[in-house]
Amino acid sequence: MVDSVTLEVIRNGCTAIAEEMNANLVRTGYSPNIKERRDCSCALFDADGEMVSQAENMPVHLGAMPFSVAAAVDAFAGDLGPGDAVVLNDPFRGGAHLPDLTLVSPVFADPDSEEPTLVAYAANRAHHADIGGSTAGSVAADSTEIYQEGIRIPPVKLFEGGEVVDDVLEMILLNVRTPDERRGDLRAQEAANETARERVHELVDRYGVDELSAAFDEVQDYSERRMRAELEAFPDGTYSFQDVLDDDGRGNTDLPVQAAVTVDGDSVSVDFAGTADQTEGPVNAVLAVTSSATYYAIRCVTDPDIPPNHGCYRPIDIDAPEGSIVNPNPPAAVVGGNLETSQRVTDVVLGAFGTEAPERVTAAGQGTMNNVTFGGTDPRDAAASGANGGSSDGGSPYAFYETQGGGFGGRPNGDGLDGVHVHMSNTMNTPVEVLETAYPLRVRRYAYRPDSGGAGEHRGGLGLRRDIQVRGHVARFSLLADRQQHPPYGIAGGEPGTPGAAYVHDADSYGANGGDAESGDRIPQKSVRDLDPGTVVSVLTPGAGGFGDPADRDPAATRRDLELGKVTEAFVREHYGLEAREDEADGD
Repeated sequence: MVDSVTLEVIRNGCTAIAEEMNANLVRTGYSPNIKERRDCSCALFDADGEMVSQAENMPVHLGAMPFSVAAAVDAFAGDLGPGDAVVLNDPFRGGAHLPDLTLVSPVFADPDSEEPTLVAYAANRAHHADIGGSTAGSVAADSTEIYQEGIRIPPVKLFEGGEVVDDVLEMILLNVRTPDERRGDLRAQEAANETARERVHELVDRYGVDELSAAFDEVQDYSERRMRAELEAFPDGTYSFQDVLDDDGRGNTDLPVQAAVTVDGDSVSVDFAGTADQTEGPVNAVLAVTSSATYYAIRCVTDPDIPPNHGCYRPIDIDAPEGSIVNPNPPAAVVGGNLETSQRVTDVVLGAFGTEAPERVTAAGQGTMNNVTFGGTDPRDAAASGANGGSSDGGSPYAFYETQGGGFGGRPNGDGLDGVHVHMSNTMNTPVEVLETAYPLRVRRYAYRPDSGGAGEHRGGLGLRRDIQVRGHVARFSLLADRQQHPPYGIAGGEPGTPGAAYVHDADSYGANGGDAESGDRIPQKSVRDLDPGTVVSVLTPGAGGFGDPADRDPAATRRDLELGKVTEAFVREHYGLEAREDEADGD
C-alpha cells in the first residue's frame, strides 16, 4: 500500500503529465482547429489500459478514449514495443467519428532492455479538420453511410521503434484534402505522447515500477469510493426523461432519446430503451460516444473534485439498445452522433436527475454544436502565384471546420453563461483574425442574440450570431446542427430557450437589408450546398433554458440585462412583468 502523501504526489504528477501533453499538442498543432480551438484531449492509462488521469479538455473525447485504448491493445496484444504508436479512428473499433484520430503509445519502464516492462499508455485524440469523404471538412450533413464520411482507420501502427511507418502515413495523406496540415497535426500528437513517455520515466526513476503501478490502482480505487459515496446520497429509484433530436437530415423527424436512470445504493444504471432506431442520416452515436456523454452527465451531478479516472466509471452501468441511434450497427453514418446526439444524451441524463434533484443540475444548454464547414480552393494562392510570375490557375484546397457556441443553461445559483461551447464540446472559437488569415472567408458579424435565453429566476445563457462570407470562390458548405425546432428545456419553472436558425444571403441582399439575418433564405439545419462568391451565411445558435420561476428573478438583475442589451423591454414585459411589479412596489 502506498502512503497517502506519496499517493497524492503521484496523482498530481499524473494529472500534470496529461496537462503537459495537451499543452504541447496545442503548442505544436498545425491546424487552427487544434492550436486555436483546442479540439483535442489527452490522458494517461495504466498497463491494463484503464485511465489514470486526464487533462480537462473535451468531454466527448475523454469518456470515449478508453474504448480506443482497449481497441489498440486488443489489436496488438503482446506486439507493442518501445517507440511504437497505434493510430485509429474507426467508430466501430474504438473510435467516435472519423475526424477524431486517436494515437496510443505504450510506455515502458526500461525501454533499452531485452524484455522491457510495460508501465502505462499515453493517448491523445485530435479532431482533424479534414479526413476525406464526400465533403471538405469531413462533417457531411447529408451522409447516409460511414463510407461517405472519410478514410476509416482500424488500429494500425503509425510509429514503430520510434520511426514513422511511411506506408501508413502515405495512405492517410493520399485520402485527405489538406495533407500538409494532417501531417503536422499527427506529428503534434506524436510529440504529446513523447512528452508523456519522458515524464512517466521520471516517475519510474523516482518511485520504481511496483510503487508506481500500485499508486495507479489506488488512485482509481479512491475515485471509485468517492463516486459510490456520492451516488448513495441520491434516493433509490428510477428517474426517467425523454427529449428528441429535431431530425436526421433525411426526412426523419422527432427522433426520441430516452433514459431511465436507476440509482441502487452506491451504483447507477442508465437504460436507453425507447430511444429511436438507428436512422439513415448521420446522427447515429456509437456506444463509446453514448457512454462518454453518460459518464460526463453523472460526473456533473456528483462531486467535481473527485479525481477523474477509470474508478469514477466503475459504479456506472449503461444499456444502449443495439441498432439504435445510441448504439448503431455498421455501416451507419455517425459523424453527427458524436456532435449532436451526444448533446441530447447529456440533456436526457441530466434531465432525469433533475426530476429528483433539480438543485444538482442546470437547465438545458443549447444542445447542439452547430457544426459549420467550408471547403474549396483558396483563390488567394492563385493570385499570389500570378503576382510572382507563376501560374494564376487554381490554388490549394482548404477545409475550414468549427463548432459554434451558444447558451449554457440557467443554474440553481446563477444565470447561464452567454455564448459558450456547452457540455460535450468545450472548445474555444476560431478567432476572427485567424479565420480570415487562414481561409478565404470573412466574418461580417459576431454578436450575442438578445432575448434568446429562457426566462427564469436565473436566466438561460444567450445564443450567438455569426455571419461568414465567402471570398472570391465557390465554396462547398455544410451545416450540421439541431435544436432549431425543439428548444432547450427550462427546469424548476424556468422557460425554454430560443431555438437556433441559419440563413443564406447573396452579397447584394445582405448589404441592402442592413444585415437582418431573417431576411435571407432559411437553410435546413442539416444540409450541404455550394455558395457563390460574396454569399453570407448567418448562423443563429440557440439560447439556453432558464432555471426557476421568472417571477422570482431579482429585478436588479433584469435591469442589468436591459442595460447590457441582453434583453429588450418587450421581452421583460412579456416574461417578467417587471413594470407591473415596479408599479405594485410603488403602490405599497
